[in-house]
Amino acid sequence: MDFTLKTYRSLLSALRRAGYTFRTFEEFLSVPADGKVVILRHDIDKRPENALRLAQIEHASGVKASYYIRVVKGTWNEEIIEQIVALGHEMSYHYEDLTITKGNYEKAFEHFKVHLAEIRRFYPAKTVCMHGSPLSRWDNRKLWEKYNYREAGIIGEPYFDVDYTKVLYITDTGRAWNKTGASVRDKVEGGLELKVKNTRRLITLIGNDELPEKLIINTHPQRWFDFGWGWMNEFICQHIKNAVKKALVAFMH
Repeated sequence: MDFTLKTYRSLLSALRRAGYTFRTFEEFLSVPADGKVVILRHDIDKRPENALRLAQIEHASGVKASYYIRVVKGTWNEEIIEQIVALGHEMSYHYEDLTITKGNYEKAFEHFKVHLAEIRRFYPAKTVCMHGSPLSRWDNRKLWEKYNYREAGIIGEPYFDVDYTKVLYITDTGRAWNKTGASVRDKVEGGLELKVKNTRRLITLIGNDELPEKLIINTHPQRWFDFGWGWMNEFICQHIKNAVKKALVAFMH
């Protein structure tokens, strides 16, 4: 059974046994480290309560991660943000400002700064991460063609400030690992590549020391449940979404 909390615990255990050090994205950029390093990047698109469960599992394992939350109704939850930060994790903004302002760059940058200030009420955020907004015509990363996030005190963004010829990026977008056909924008260019059938296979590769020393593992907490109605609902809904995304990817190319 994949994408369960039990499976996630097994993934963390495999990384620890293999000798990986866990760093937040902020730490990774600020203090380069030798040897095996993994960044756990969580994009909180919805169901923030699921993010809290992962944060608690990580804390119990002595692990720190990076959480990026959308500032939209149904996702933004200040109580949960406070709890995740209290567990020692990095918290910052999963930005989508060009989408929200329908391509108005000036308004988007002002919008970005306002929402970043909201995040900073809870955590001194120094990194941010783009939300893919797969159904939008606007690529939120394009904002940085006209503005510079460093002007807002940001030291890094995963899609711009990582050398992916040296760091393997693995994402569960589409409820699969590195499933390019189900990813409209959540992908990196020119980097190391890995496609795995499921998390168990990923765990096996980690255990066999078949992965690079530097990893970024991107998850979307809304996918991860104990088995039950929530898990089944996500399984069904994601298969429908993947069909739509596959059509979008084909259209864009």
